[in-house]
Amino acid sequence: MSIAVINNYKLEWAKGYGLANAAAKSPVTNQTLFQAGSISKSINAIGILKLVQTGSVDLNTDINKYLISWKFPYDSLSQGHSITLANLLSHTAELNVPGFVGYSENDAIPSILQVIRGVKPANSTAIHSIFAPGKRHEYSGGGTTISQLIVEDVTHQTYDRYMQNEVLKRLNMVNSTFAVPNKKGTHVVATGYYDNGKQIEGKFHLYPEKAAAGLWTTPTDLAKYIIAIQEAYKGKPGTYLNSHFAKLMLTPYLDQRAALGVFIDNFDGEKYFEHDGLTYGFYSQYFGSLTNGNGVVVMTNSVNTRLIPEIINSVAKVYGFKGLYRSKTEKNIALEDFTLQSYCGNYTLAPGAVLTIFTENKQLYVRLTGQEIIGLFPETASKFFMKVVDAQLEFIKDKSGNVTKVILYQNGSANEAPKTN
Repeated sequence: MSIAVINNYKLEWAKGYGLANAAAKSPVTNQTLFQAGSISKSINAIGILKLVQTGSVDLNTDINKYLISWKFPYDSLSQGHSITLANLLSHTAELNVPGFVGYSENDAIPSILQVIRGVKPANSTAIHSIFAPGKRHEYSGGGTTISQLIVEDVTHQTYDRYMQNEVLKRLNMVNSTFAVPNKKGTHVVATGYYDNGKQIEGKFHLYPEKAAAGLWTTPTDLAKYIIAIQEAYKGKPGTYLNSHFAKLMLTPYLDQRAALGVFIDNFDGEKYFEHDGLTYGFYSQYFGSLTNGNGVVVMTNSVNTRLIPEIINSVAKVYGFKGLYRSKTEKNIALEDFTLQSYCGNYTLAPGAVLTIFTENKQLYVRLTGQEIIGLFPETASKFFMKVVDAQLEFIKDKSGNVTKVILYQNGSANEAPKTN
């Protein structure tokens, strides 16, 4: 695990704990690279906003104006509405493919066009509309991947080269890269592990979907990004993005949370921009306050998601970061096994995102496609809470008593998932 704490617009401290590789006994240091997963979307967003700031692209123009090597195939689902860069960055383009599973070192790695078109060797489906754009929030790593192609088509550079030269270097993120890191290079690259401690095959998965999940970085480098956005937001001159675009980035685009490459949380009146990242063998999370220059970054080389919330709680408690200390007490009741069994099945949250509910040893569990198993604990006969994330599931029955759907309550929103089998 590696941690960085931001206090009053400055890096307060950073430290590594444990092992980057258990077999080699190599320790985690401040320079150890971790796979950032979906946190990549935040860095992708500032790279694109820089292109907007310099006039190379416009946030509110049809993306097909900038796509050269491929055009988005609008169909009747789009209802005549265009998709914009703002839609892609805020997950309001209404596209499929929520996330990616990556590729092992022995797999054939697809090109970005093969990923977008969903053709072999890509292991994900073609990216297309599922609703009319601009109407609602639908998390889509597929949409972020289209923005990656736009960067390449507009700059005439590979994505990782543009991001390295125009974003990472300019933010002094010296231990960060969107390229595949050399396992025998100068940087120590963390090895990923499953929740049971078993090493990921090949040490980590590869993600050609770089804008969505391909960043390798450290908490110290992510702290530099957070501080740069915080300083720009308050109007400090000479920042990477100017104040206008920093505020634009941190303003929810359609709903209460999804902004451009980040999510906005309001905890007890204190607003934070944040993102987490989960890949095979790695889990990370960051928070940065909008106005007080505070924040925390935690990166781990394990898919165990239970530790990071406790670390963030501890940091928030010690430093008095308003709203970030979110420990609470929940009381669960006992339910009969036949009641738990009635909730088992698959519930479709979105195309490609299925909640699988099952029981084991009289305990109910949920697994979202591509993510780890999470325990569910009953607070009522039909509503369950989770201990590792701040979310609840409520099962809905018809007049005959049959379960027809589940409602996921998380981050102030309620999303229905009909039962499919």
